[in-house]
Amino acid sequence: MSQHELAKVYDPKSVEPAINEQWLASDAFQPVEGADDAYCIVIPPPNVTGSLHMGHAFTFTIQDILIRWQRMKGKSTLWQPGTDHAGIATQMVVERLLDKEGRNRRELGRERFLDRVWEWKEESGGTIVKQLKRLGASCDWSRERFTLDEGLSQAVREVFVRLYEEGLIYRGKRLVNWDPVLETAVSDLEVQHEEEAGHFWHIRYPYADDPSQSVIVATTRPETMLGDAAVAVHPDDERYRDLIGRELILPLTGRTIPVIADDYVDPEFGTGCVKITPAHDFNDYEVGQRHGLEQRNIFTSRAHLVDEPFIPEKYRGMDRYEVREVIVADLDAEGLLEKVEEHMHKVGRGDRSHAVIEPYLTDQWYVKIAPLAEPAIRAVENGDIRFVPKFWEKTYFEWMHNIQDWCISRQLWWGHRIPAWYCDDCAHITVTRQEPERCEGCGSTHIRQDEDVLDTWFSSGLWPFSTLGWPEQTPELERFYPTNVLVTGFDIIFFWVARMIMMGLKFTGQVPFRDIYIHALIRDAQGQKMSKSKGNVIDPLAMIDSYGADALRFTLTHMATPGRDVKLDESRIEANRNFMNKIWNAARFVFMNRGDAQPDATVEPDMDVNRWILAELDATAAEVETALQEYRFNEAAAALYNFIWGTYCDWYVEAAKVALYGDDEAAKQETRIVMLTAMDGWLRLLHPICPFITETLWQELHGQDARLVTAPAYAGVSGRDDAAMQRMRRMIEIVSAIRSIRGEMNVPPGKRVQAMIACADDVRQALQGQQLLLQNLARLASTEWLEADAEVAGAAVAPLSDCKVYLPLKGLVDVAGEVARLEKNMARLQRDIDKLEQKLGNPKFCANAPEAVVAGVRKELAGLQQRYREMQQNIARLQAL
Repeated sequence: MSQHELAKVYDPKSVEPAINEQWLASDAFQPVEGADDAYCIVIPPPNVTGSLHMGHAFTFTIQDILIRWQRMKGKSTLWQPGTDHAGIATQMVVERLLDKEGRNRRELGRERFLDRVWEWKEESGGTIVKQLKRLGASCDWSRERFTLDEGLSQAVREVFVRLYEEGLIYRGKRLVNWDPVLETAVSDLEVQHEEEAGHFWHIRYPYADDPSQSVIVATTRPETMLGDAAVAVHPDDERYRDLIGRELILPLTGRTIPVIADDYVDPEFGTGCVKITPAHDFNDYEVGQRHGLEQRNIFTSRAHLVDEPFIPEKYRGMDRYEVREVIVADLDAEGLLEKVEEHMHKVGRGDRSHAVIEPYLTDQWYVKIAPLAEPAIRAVENGDIRFVPKFWEKTYFEWMHNIQDWCISRQLWWGHRIPAWYCDDCAHITVTRQEPERCEGCGSTHIRQDEDVLDTWFSSGLWPFSTLGWPEQTPELERFYPTNVLVTGFDIIFFWVARMIMMGLKFTGQVPFRDIYIHALIRDAQGQKMSKSKGNVIDPLAMIDSYGADALRFTLTHMATPGRDVKLDESRIEANRNFMNKIWNAARFVFMNRGDAQPDATVEPDMDVNRWILAELDATAAEVETALQEYRFNEAAAALYNFIWGTYCDWYVEAAKVALYGDDEAAKQETRIVMLTAMDGWLRLLHPICPFITETLWQELHGQDARLVTAPAYAGVSGRDDAAMQRMRRMIEIVSAIRSIRGEMNVPPGKRVQAMIACADDVRQALQGQQLLLQNLARLASTEWLEADAEVAGAAVAPLSDCKVYLPLKGLVDVAGEVARLEKNMARLQRDIDKLEQKLGNPKFCANAPEAVVAGVRKELAGLQQRYREMQQNIARLQAL
């Protein structure tokens, strides 16, 4: 037990690092051996390139709350940490470093480049882990994993080989999203589509048998016409029915292509004639498959025109946008450009490189996904996995029912290299767990490994069981799998969540987690997405520097309501820093007045005020427990805030002073014990959300060797007196009413007043037992009890639930002066109200201003109008005195 006085001001910069050092030097975050129940969460592995952003802070705070809560409940808890190798992102980082040195990866060669990436990873890849520790993340850091470490690499190879052997992985030439900057395929989920300004070029395609006639085809990409295989029309379009089956001259090439009929064509869009380029458009690819059209790939991997005979020589080697300009000019020169229109259309860009994505025909590896998707759909349908909130199930089902085969190969060097070897002497592909010495087909030693690596999400999809030792049947896998809950944002339901479910069911026969808690996304105070370009990013590390990790964590928890968007304002974090200060100051008072008292959960106090605070603590504990069980983190935070700030600090500590500063030694000692016992309880309840300040105060309460991080959860007190709780709540209602009247009537704070309370006999008897407390808290000179139906003239009155409180104010208030003051304030308010009403009455303002701004003005107006009405009521009360 510490007897020294707490510092006057709470300083998280000195407290938090010291507490963190204690935790990390111990085994506090490791699973407890011998516990009856286990609880496990796997961390969504942040990219090794990453730095902590507010989304990370949000999701990891929620996970840490669950882990700390379950740890205190006596479960063997494992929060499995680790980082993702982040194929594209990491390779880009290192390639930029090489670029600054005037080198590139191809000059280095694959092995030397990978050595350089590993060097970077060892030097700079641990940044986000250090930042997570600053946030207070209580992961078992001794078990930290990396998606490219040997154990996980073994799991990846095992999964690939098994799927291949079952015919669920295959290699095929298909159209993919191609990033010409990164020179790799990317998934649909990694392509961002946004409206951009462009053009519609209307091009004449002459009839082959009568070049004086032509059809007009409209396109947003004239350069791809060099790969056209047909022009399509709708079979029911009367305008072109006679054209079906005829040949057209493909402009600038001299080749001819057929006119085909296909339901894909919208007769109302453009001219009703659509160029079909099977190798460079996903819809055209499907049309081409139906009609057996030739697929001509016109681009290199860097989106330059290929050097092929079917490409006119002058265009070969040119960049796609450079050749567009030349082709348009040539069409115009030959009289084949009908017109050009301005056009807004959606353009897909890579989420990493921001390059315009090119549909590209290439050989890739795919997972045949339907057989994996079916069990994953059933797992959610039958309740083996539960989404929280439940409405996210619909999003999951919509994607899963329309899922396409998964392209898993990437044309990168950093990642899990595909365990497939090609034979130079036969067509066989050898797929094995270990590097083969010869071809399994013909026995040749002339074999070479596939150059590609696996999609990062392939290894991430195995994360819940690979981190626990699979494919070995380890004790950790048996104890902690399936895990209990996955906490993540809705934006990676498809990227990651669905794939973990599919892979988990396939390779373990069990779901990877029971619950999926989908949290909201963090936006700025106006509801805008945070971005560096907008300058509205709130940096969690800067917030920790300014206000402390606990203030940030409490803010995020308080905001964790079900839904898609959370609006974060720095002022909310600042306000919760004030909450930490409030806690600290209350603790200082308690410790300064503790004497030799100790917390005692078996205490059975005699005084109502002490029986009340323990009953309120019990009620709050029940609220918090229910809220956390149901993932209503905001309600848990609100319950704790209301109890600690409102009930304990504002009411109980003030009420305790009556006994502590009195002459009754028994009342003093009882109050000291209860003060400490209640603090012991709320420190346990608050710890999962605010671990640093609670751990610090716990050691002040129980001694420097005590550790709250591994202490049991709050277990309740020996007896809960609900009747005492109701009596104290009634007294607090009366004190609040008296304080409100004093404030409204501008009665000097130090002035004691008389109170007259009209109530029934049973209410009076209950309140008379608290009369000394009532008079001290309400600053009363005296209290007079009246019959329930009594009226008092010339007094301010507060009608309450089972009594009326009268305050005779004659002689205490300068009525004329107070009325004049209020009328002056009302005049000022009215001017402000008029301005806001004028603004809202302007149709241009309401139509053009952002919705959030208009809503803010309306809210401000409503507040001013409410204050105006309150002042009117106060004047009426004063004039009635």
